[in-house]
Amino acid sequence: MLGLPSVAVFSQADEFARHVRVCDEAVCIGPAESAHSYLNIEAILSAARRTGADAVHPGYGFLSENGDFAKAVEEAGLIWIGPPADVIAPIQSKTAAKAVALAAGVPTAPALTIESTDSEALRYLCETIGFPMLVKPQDGGGGKGMQRVDRADQLEAAIASARRVAGAAFKSDRLFVERFVDRARHVEVQVFGDRHGAVMHCYERDCTLQRRHQKVIEESPCPVLTASEREAICESGRAFAAQIGYVGAGTVEFLFDPRTRQHYFLEMNTRLQVEHPATEMVIGADLVVAQLRIARGERLAEVFAGGVIQRGHAIEVRIYAEDPSAGYIPQVGKLLRADWPDAPFVRTDTGFVTGDSVSMHYDPMLAKIIAWGRTRTEATARLQAALAETVVHGVVTNIGFLQTLLADNAFINNTFEHSEAFTTWLDVTWGDAAPTPAEPNDDTCLAALGLAGPQGPLHKSAVAAPVSGASSAADVWDTLGQFRCNGEQA
Repeated sequence: MLGLPSVAVFSQADEFARHVRVCDEAVCIGPAESAHSYLNIEAILSAARRTGADAVHPGYGFLSENGDFAKAVEEAGLIWIGPPADVIAPIQSKTAAKAVALAAGVPTAPALTIESTDSEALRYLCETIGFPMLVKPQDGGGGKGMQRVDRADQLEAAIASARRVAGAAFKSDRLFVERFVDRARHVEVQVFGDRHGAVMHCYERDCTLQRRHQKVIEESPCPVLTASEREAICESGRAFAAQIGYVGAGTVEFLFDPRTRQHYFLEMNTRLQVEHPATEMVIGADLVVAQLRIARGERLAEVFAGGVIQRGHAIEVRIYAEDPSAGYIPQVGKLLRADWPDAPFVRTDTGFVTGDSVSMHYDPMLAKIIAWGRTRTEATARLQAALAETVVHGVVTNIGFLQTLLADNAFINNTFEHSEAFTTWLDVTWGDAAPTPAEPNDDTCLAALGLAGPQGPLHKSAVAAPVSGASSAADVWDTLGQFRCNGEQA
């Protein structure tokens, strides 16, 4: 959309990946092991120098939230398409981020750092925080290392387990405990800041349906918030970002208790989320383009001219090469067929086409499929139809599992266990073996022949002289603010 040339960086395992093929230029930065490629700061900076790139996009994985990477890019004289290093640093620790939230007047759940594990210290933690509580790494994310504690005699073992995981995953075993908000919804607020001090929000997404703290379905807007609750939680997200002088795109995450109708700050991700297309579909803006325009000094008032308005409902699912009926085991192999949906009001972001191979080295996500509707019911129906058109052969996928989930009355009616949604519903309901319909047969595949391929690359690494990551959401809105997709109008 902006006409910028793009340079992809890739590991040897990704030599034939789609993001490599669609960029103007590509540079190999190392072997398959991410520590020697996608996590290698000097290799990425070297690729930028060799190609004459003048900017680096953080992506949404690997180094995307690494303050040292941001600092190295800035010191190399390159444009960092993200928040400055001195903005990332104060909130990389979850406990430090909570202090920022308190200073901004944003509600937080009670929490304490773990300084000692002697009996007196443990008793103080139990009495002050109460049960249930979560033991969490201070310097990590993605749910890794988190341990729920329901009784005092469980705390010491939970701390030991969390320390082991945190030390291995994040090279830091610092921990804290936090009151566990039982049966809460996971709601996140998309925020943007410019280089002139302005900060705004782009409304919220609901990411409650998770498996082992990994998101499965995301939607915007959150289907259970009232107008006043939406205004309050979105303002909390904006206020947190403003407190630290945020620049670029970011996501402020909250827990929302449907019983008390209160929200509590969880953490901030200093990047775009995987699920940002759900927001793009309801506000009619390309958030990657917005990142680029802000990075070159434009004001929010210019980037989001006319303001931001939520229209309709969008739901996103992630297609994984995994077997839900066998403990969600990741799958590897060649895609003998990959037919993605091409339908009105449906968007597909993918890095895979027929003939590509799914590697054992990285996350097995194949695609994201997002559907928009005037109502949640309409969006769900369109997403179900899109999944029915999606055909992947060569590896087992979670497509059938997603179809089952979208058809579940608990999802349709927002009536999870005890009439409240909560982030462990999938784990509690189905455990490690989800019911999954049979994979499509060849007759089903024939019905999908002729469908167009995916609309854009799925980025898994930082990119020098960045490329916009998906089909432009701006294309789905015309100048009158009416939704259009593939030539159709709502």
